[in-house]
Amino acid sequence: MNKQHLSYFAAILVLFLIIASGIAGAGAKSQCTVPNVYKNVTANDTKKMLENDVLSVPGDKIFILDVRTPAEYNYGHIAGAKLIPLKNVPSHDPVNLSANKLLAKRLNELPNNKSAKILVYCKVGGRGAAASQMLVDAGYKKVYNLQGGIDAWVSAGYPTVVDSNFWTNNYPKVVPKVM
Repeated sequence: MNKQHLSYFAAILVLFLIIASGIAGAGAKSQCTVPNVYKNVTANDTKKMLENDVLSVPGDKIFILDVRTPAEYNYGHIAGAKLIPLKNVPSHDPVNLSANKLLAKRLNELPNNKSAKILVYCKVGGRGAAASQMLVDAGYKKVYNLQGGIDAWVSAGYPTVVDSNFWTNNYPKVVPKVM
């Protein structure tokens, strides 16, 4: 075999290896799974989810997670929501909660079933998105973030629960609009 034939043979071998690795890589990609991500939902989508939830069997109910501060929660919240603040927000609530009272340390209060539906919301959507990602990272598969937060919910005309004692004590001359 002369040097010219050897060069052609080497080139063909290299080309074969490149093509073979490309085919092998393409096969591996088709078996990849999509990473678990949360889904952003509108206030209208959320309302429909909650209306359909009324018809669900008790063990399949949507877990509603409010990640705002206690003061924000007391101003008004979606019926059935559990308050577990994501973080302290001094501009919304001067009370500084310890780390043990924030979501990162309270994940054990969420449903044990990682396939449970969890609706997350905050005031305008930012903390809700961060909390939703935290839940996905913890293994939850059906996490929904209310885009625009409770502000979008209220703007759409949907009802909130208001703690009347809290409201009266803090705003004695203002009547809250409760639907």
